[in-house]
Amino acid sequence: MTIKVALAGAGAFGIKHLDGIKNIPDVEVVSLISRDLSKTQEVADKYGIKHVTTDLADSLAIKEVDAVILCTPTQMHAAQSKACLEAGKHVQVEIPLCDILAEGEEVVALQKATGKVAMCGHTRRFNPSHQFVHKKITAGEFNIQQMDVQTYFFRRTNMNALGQPRSWTDHLLWHHAAHTVDLFAYQAGSPIVKANAIQGPIHPNLGIAMDMSIQLQAANGAICTLSLSFNNDGPLGTFFRYIGDTATYIARYDDLFNGKEEKIDVSKVDVSMNGIELQDREFFAAIREGREPNASVAQVLPCYQVLHQLEQQLA
Repeated sequence: MTIKVALAGAGAFGIKHLDGIKNIPDVEVVSLISRDLSKTQEVADKYGIKHVTTDLADSLAIKEVDAVILCTPTQMHAAQSKACLEAGKHVQVEIPLCDILAEGEEVVALQKATGKVAMCGHTRRFNPSHQFVHKKITAGEFNIQQMDVQTYFFRRTNMNALGQPRSWTDHLLWHHAAHTVDLFAYQAGSPIVKANAIQGPIHPNLGIAMDMSIQLQAANGAICTLSLSFNNDGPLGTFFRYIGDTATYIARYDDLFNGKEEKIDVSKVDVSMNGIELQDREFFAAIREGREPNASVAQVLPCYQVLHQLEQQLA
């Protein structure tokens, strides 16, 4: 059986999903939704997608659509996830699930009521470098004492990953910190019980803090220190240092090193090195197998509860 998919958001991230899905058998993207019709048509033509629209409701009305992937602006995620579930579709929403906790809680409640697969794009759970560490932890060979994470971008103007102007404003706390807050609890295998945050000056035009520092502690005692910046003029990206009882691991994108800077081969950890493709594979496998996916909306909700607490602190 071919799973028929509608994909919302034909920007930088939507294209990453389209590239990943090309490698997954028995999955077909049949509808593409984005706000600029001519750009959307261009992407649809390139990927052989027959139906194009600027309105998610048009795609949800297509009977053959089984599942939806949402790569839309953060502020739309929760409402669109609910619309998909209400239409009887499985849904994968890109990170973050929400930027208002109550809305995320509504998505989780609706997933339970409908029984549909609903997952959130917490890609770090799927990247082979982090999977390698996770396997060491689950095998009892490694326990985290501290995670030290730096998330650094140079984003003083509102541009996307392709260097095009954004129609919305990105957020250090609700988007970029979400990756690490979730990954820390997931890798520690223990819920976060303490969280502190401080932020730098608010940008006069963008209206957001451009620098932030977060401290976390899990119930088992492990700690995490996270530094975030939109002011950093290179190198860019997120760098993870796992300090444990038996080793140190450093993850830079898809590459993994030990504390002596010796590269670890992670090419055999999973069927692909592409975290987005692996995330999509999990989504479609969960639909076929009728099970809860890794990074289900229910599993990631505690992350958003922590972000909500931090937002209250910062306010």
